[in-house]
Amino acid sequence: MEIEKVNLEEKLGLFSAHWSPKVIGELNGQLVKIAKFKGEFIKHKHINEDELFYVIQGELFIELTDKTLNLKAGEFVIIPKGTEHKPYAPKEVSVLLFEPVSTLNTGEAKNHLTQSELDRL
Repeated sequence: MEIEKVNLEEKLGLFSAHWSPKVIGELNGQLVKIAKFKGEFIKHKHINEDELFYVIQGELFIELTDKTLNLKAGEFVIIPKGTEHKPYAPKEVSVLLFEPVSTLNTGEAKNHLTQSELDRL
């Protein structure tokens, strides 16, 4: 296997769809994903998986039960498994995600936003 660097800006330029994560790497049972978010997502939780959101560009809000987090470029948060959360972004935001391979983007709340088969870039 050849070891190659990954350019996030280049990879983000390959797609425009919102709420459609793309796999850009894998390590130790974790997928490294990038995504573009804009607008409202659904409130959901992941029963068995923690989830890391790192903001590359823009501003991301994550509504929790008791507060709303505001993440700007260069900031990240880890959402522990079982924690209900709702991401939203009034303007487009680019995000890097670390999640176990088993993580479904909508958690237990399957609907039209659910992405069970992810593209690899």
